[in-house]
Amino acid sequence: MGRVLVTRRLPDGGLDPLAGHDLVGPNPDDAPYTPEELCANARECDAIVSLLTDRIDAGVLGAGAETGRLRVVANVAVGYDNIDVRTAAALGITVCNTPGVLDDTTADTAFLLILAASRLASTAEADLRTGRWKGWSVTQYLGHDVHGATLGLVGFGRIGRAVARRAEGFGMRVFHHARHPTNEPGYVGGLDELLPEADIVSLHTPGGPDTHHLIDARRLALMKPTAVLVNTARGTVVDERALAEALHRGRLFAAGIDVYEREPEVDPRLLSAPRTVLLPHIGSASQATRTRMATMATTAVATVLAGGTPPNVVTPT
Repeated sequence: MGRVLVTRRLPDGGLDPLAGHDLVGPNPDDAPYTPEELCANARECDAIVSLLTDRIDAGVLGAGAETGRLRVVANVAVGYDNIDVRTAAALGITVCNTPGVLDDTTADTAFLLILAASRLASTAEADLRTGRWKGWSVTQYLGHDVHGATLGLVGFGRIGRAVARRAEGFGMRVFHHARHPTNEPGYVGGLDELLPEADIVSLHTPGGPDTHHLIDARRLALMKPTAVLVNTARGTVVDERALAEALHRGRLFAAGIDVYEREPEVDPRLLSAPRTVLLPHIGSASQATRTRMATMATTAVATVLAGGTPPNVVTPT
């Protein structure tokens, strides 16, 4: 049996696959470990069960390699841009993620944001709760219809496809852009060609340097002033300050955002932007999905420590 660092509290049942192993963590108050604490634990542990908020960089991985103990890092997330996968591979440390289990739940959240932002639901609710609503009027809260609208998906992996399936039920015209041709109906080769045509743009790309500020001031200016931007991918995909500026100046109708560049910090200009639905990174936050994510990650750890190879190993690209 091995010694396993669990960096943060997991849903009930998420640690069941590690029964019999020596578990370290999380902190009693569920506070994230500092880089120094991660390094110290990596030296003494055979495995790490991490979250996106944990920076498992070359320093942490190197510390684990110093003692020759660290064998596997399992991220309770489909993304893994918080882990230096190349360094891990060079050091012989297995990296695992949780693909597949959160697709539909995250797609539900994306569609929640599409509906709420398009129909100005947050603005209307805030007025109701604060007493600013003085009664029904035919000109109040005039949002845009989602049914029949043109949806542009940026990224067409499992989550993007799940959003496309939901859009079919609303009679939407769906187009998509991806880094490589999909050879499927609705594919648009250039992102700059997709953005001006879409009534709603929903982002489903991975994080990392290739997509950093993919949606910047220039590309926001390509979108219709009546358009809605939704992001459930990674906060770094959008230039947060440029988005806030576009909303304040009325160059974009609305936005629905679940992820941020410097979580948990949010740009103050975005917090005060009109016609904006802001959620605190709840894309996969259902009890069933988060439990499945935790179980997949901890099962991968148990498999590696038992000498096996789990199906959800991440390889450098």
